[in-house]
Parts: sequence; structure tokens; C-alpha cells
Amino acid sequence: MTKGSINVSVENIFPLIKKFLYSDHEIFLRELISNGTDATLKLKHLTSIGESKSDYGNPIIEVKIDKEGKKLHIIDQGLGMTAEEVEKYINQVAFSGAEEFLDKYKDSAKDSGIIGHFGLGFYSAFMVAEKVEIITKSHTGAEAAHWTCDGSPEFTLEPSDKADRGTEIILHIAEDSTEFLEESRISELLNKYNKFMPVPIKFGTKEINDPDFTPKTTKDKDGKETTEPHKQITVDNIINNPNPAWTKQPTELEDKDYKDFYRELYPMQFEEPLFNIHLNVDYPFNLTGILYFPKMTNDMNMQKDKIQLYQNQVFVTDNVEGIVPEFLTMLRGVIDSPDIPLNVSRSYLQADGAVKKISSYITRKVADKLKSLFNANREDFEAKWDDIKIVIEYGMLSEEKFFEKADAFALYPTVDGKFYTYEELFNKIKANQTDKDGKLVILYASNKDQQHSYIEAAKAKGYEVLLLDSPIVSHLIQKLETTKENISFARVDGDHIDNLIKKEENTISKLTEEQQTELDTILKDVIPSEKFAVQLEAMDSDASPFIITQPEFMRRMKEMQQTGGGGMHMFGNMPEMYNLIVNTNSALVGEILETKTKKKQERLINQSLDLARLSQGLLKGEELTNFIKRSYEMIK
Repeated sequence: MTKGSINVSVENIFPLIKKFLYSDHEIFLRELISNGTDATLKLKHLTSIGESKSDYGNPIIEVKIDKEGKKLHIIDQGLGMTAEEVEKYINQVAFSGAEEFLDKYKDSAKDSGIIGHFGLGFYSAFMVAEKVEIITKSHTGAEAAHWTCDGSPEFTLEPSDKADRGTEIILHIAEDSTEFLEESRISELLNKYNKFMPVPIKFGTKEINDPDFTPKTTKDKDGKETTEPHKQITVDNIINNPNPAWTKQPTELEDKDYKDFYRELYPMQFEEPLFNIHLNVDYPFNLTGILYFPKMTNDMNMQKDKIQLYQNQVFVTDNVEGIVPEFLTMLRGVIDSPDIPLNVSRSYLQADGAVKKISSYITRKVADKLKSLFNANREDFEAKWDDIKIVIEYGMLSEEKFFEKADAFALYPTVDGKFYTYEELFNKIKANQTDKDGKLVILYASNKDQQHSYIEAAKAKGYEVLLLDSPIVSHLIQKLETTKENISFARVDGDHIDNLIKKEENTISKLTEEQQTELDTILKDVIPSEKFAVQLEAMDSDASPFIITQPEFMRRMKEMQQTGGGGMHMFGNMPEMYNLIVNTNSALVGEILETKTKKKQERLINQSLDLARLSQGLLKGEELTNFIKRSYEMIK
């Protein structure tokens, strides 16, 4: 038997492991199973190139709990180690088994993707164990070895009578970590970290119906049928799917396979995804994965953290911020890349060159997929627009490259349910909606019902009105106005339609200048100046007498502040201010001017103002009650 001290560069590595190496103690199981997986895949590779004496067979990794003995066992049937290798890989942490493995087999292993090491990952066991044993037998047939360490730098190494190839790690669970002796806790961890590991993982057994048994049905004398119960058999409980959909080529998968895998990832999600994007790249980095577009809502605070990040089929995190562009964190699915480092800080990840390349690749791939879906079946794409627009609009705002590509598939729906790309919209409206200064004015509504009268006024002029109702639309139109040439967006209720798109001809007012001055004074005596700025306008005689509008700039700034427009708090604190446009050519306005009794004049003004407020949804509470009461009085 050998005794010795572990060759580490600090006096005692174990307190450091417990405190600093990993932020989350539960990942010890992930690390140990990853090591067992590496050892199994290395053996597979060595067998394939004729470098191993043993048959590969159908190896599994087994996890066993011994609650009474306070032990947790992780057993693999992989490469195994000789006593010399234990001495080197376990005791001399400075050396990485992977480095030597790759150096020895560098030509044949270059593309095998088997880069693991029996190094610091193994020592995570001491976060939960007061003593760790390794019993291991090498694939070379050398004598088995038994290593024991109690969490100090001292260890013992002696021969073992283990007969089978592979490694068994025994964790003597510490008093503060007895949760890891509970079947439910281990089951939870296996499901979280190891659900798609490439080697089958056994955790206990389960009863299933015997597939080779056919139950007999018999009849009694009365003709009543009885079927004997199914015969049950006990089988290994394999907790993982070693060949998940993302590890296959897109050509091997059909639509059903993608949907089945979605259900495997999100068993509690009952809605089908709208479509998926299969990622598969091996240069300049390795990355595979499948992203799904779920049905979206206009809620910007929807649950993110639904994309799972894996490294060689080992779960790493579901916080993919910095790896996946922010606008895509609303999607779901899996990304797997050996080039994303494990166990590093978020700030490190965001500064990492490979990670930045991965982020821009994913952006490009999503944009290309959206373009191909749009080109392949535009009708279907239009039908799904409301469910995906929030992601696309957010992407256009936050990622310049995505914004450039989005011209090919971003849609601009109208209040009549038509859909245009930007180029189609531009060509459709440029002749009719260009104002006297040569600027193209794009009209939009945010609510068809609330802005109905304004929409109708615009349509009466032959203008096209878009329906843009997502919470970030103010940010988006600001971006479009600064990017596209000589255009502006105007919400239909931002002003009278003739002011939104000013043409050369001006309607002449029926009132003289003196009459207009007199009318202005009468109105301002009755209408509260802190809420409404009165504007006299000469419009068509059949246009509304009073129209309430909200200045585009002010409203847009307030909206942008509500959805995270930094530096705009000054607008959020300003009171709601509206313009009241009074049509000097309206018969009712003429009547207000000619009415001799002040009381009747006030009643006509208040009634007209309240009707205008009602059309904008601004009449509420006591004021609405009074308006209804006054209206009944007038009917009498």
C-alpha cells in the first residue's frame, strides 16, 4: 500500500474547492458523471482505432445510493486507470489527462470531440463528501487500484480485487450534505444535468409490462370475459436520452421529431411551437442546437431562461444571456458547444471572443431562417406574425446586423389585415402620402377601436393606415425614421388628418379674422387651459367640430420611457396635455359663436368637448356620469 500527499500547488486545496471552485455544490454529480462519460467515450475511440485490448460492448454509467452507509456510488465501465495513472491524474492535479490523451492520439482524436480530463472536476466531490474512494481497473488488463482520501492532502493507494473494467467512485457524504442521499434529490439532479448525456445512465430499476407477454382472455359459463393482468418485469431505469434531436443531422429529422423533442424539453408546455431553427456549425467554432419560436404575447416581461446551454450534452445553465443575443432569450430550445467554457463568470463569457462569434452566428442563422420561412410560405408567415413580431421588432432594435437582414421579412400590417414589407409599403404609399415638403408620412394606429374615427378620416383620403400595437413600437419607429431616408411616422390621432400629411391646398375658413378671435376667447373661457391647447383650424364642413389629439413627439417620448427609454424621465413626469382642434367651418362651431346666451354657449362647448373626449376614451368617472345626465336632459 502506498501513502503520500497529493501534489497540489497550495497547502490544502480542499477548503478552496469547497469555497471558490464552484458556486453551486450540487454540480459535483454533473462533474463526476461527465468524467465517467469521458472515460467511456475515450474507450470507444481507442477501441475504434485498435488501441484497446477490451471490447467496448454496451457500457452504462450507474448511480447508486446507500442511505444506511451514507454513501453515493458513481460507476462507469469506461477506460479505467492503472495505479500509475491514478497517481498521475488524481494526485498530480497539475497534469490534465486530456492533454496527454490528445497528445498521444492527436491525429486520430482531432475530430473525435473527446476532450475531458480527470482533474479538478473530480475534486468537486469533496464539496459534499468527507471521504472519497476510487476503485478502478484499466482497459489494459493491469491490476486494479483502490485510492482513498479523507479531504486532506494525504491519500492511500493499494491494489484492489475489482474484476470489471471501469471506475467506481464512492462518496462518503458529509453531515451537511445528506440531501444527496435522498432519491428524489439525486433524481432531480440527474434530470437537470444529465438528461441528454451521450452514455446511458442507470438510476435504480423500474417495473414495466413484459413486451413478450400477451394476456389471455377467458370466458366464464355466463359468457363474461376476463383478461388476465399484464406480466410485469423489472428493467434498468435509464434516466437519459443519449441521442437527442440536436445531435442528429437536420436531414435525419422530420417535423414530428422536432415537436417530440420540444415536448421532451418542456413536458409541461401544452402549446406547439410555431417553428424551429436547427443550428449546426463546425467552423470557426463547434455549435449545434435547436431553437423554437413559441407563441408570443406583447408582454415584454415574459419568462426568459428557457434556452438550455449544454457542453457536449452536459447541461451547463439556462441563463444564456451574453451567449444568445438578448432578443432571442424569449425563444426556447438547446444550444450545445464545446467552445463555451464551463464554470466561468458571466462577465468572462461576455468578453470571450468565441462566445461573441457564437452570438453573431445565432443572430445570422435566425434571420436566414425567418427569411426562408417568409419566402417559402408567406401566407403562413403572415398568419404567425402576431405571435412572433415582438422578437423580430426587439431584434431590429437591439442588433444592427439583424436590422439590416429584417427588411426581407419584417412585416407592417394594416388596419384592414393586409401585410407589407417595408419596400412594398414604400412603393404603395409614396405617391399619395408624400407631403408638400417631399417627406413620406407613414400613418399608423395602435388601437383599431379607440382610434376608429381617426382611421376612417385617413381612409377617406385614400391613405393606408398601419396597425402597430407592440409595446416597443415607439422605439422601433424612432429607429426606422433615423435609418430610412426622408420618412416620418404619425399616429392617426396625433392631429387632424390634413395636418398629418400637409398638402399644398389650404381649406379657407368661413369665419373672418375678427370672428375667429372672438371664438378663441369664448372657447378659452370655458375649456381648461392646463389640459387642452385650443387650435382653430379650417377643415371640411363635414369633419368633426372638435377633435382631440396628442402631440406625436410628447406621446412617443412618454411611451418610450415606459418601455425602458433611458434618459426620458422628464417626459414621464409631465402632465397629460392634449390639443383641441376646433373646425371653424363646422355648423356647430358657427352656432356656438352666434349663440347669445352664455349658459347655452357653455353647454354646447362642454357637450362638444365631452363628445371629443369620449371618442378618445378620455371621459371617465364623475365626468362621464355628468355627461350622460346632461345628454338625457338635452334629449328631453
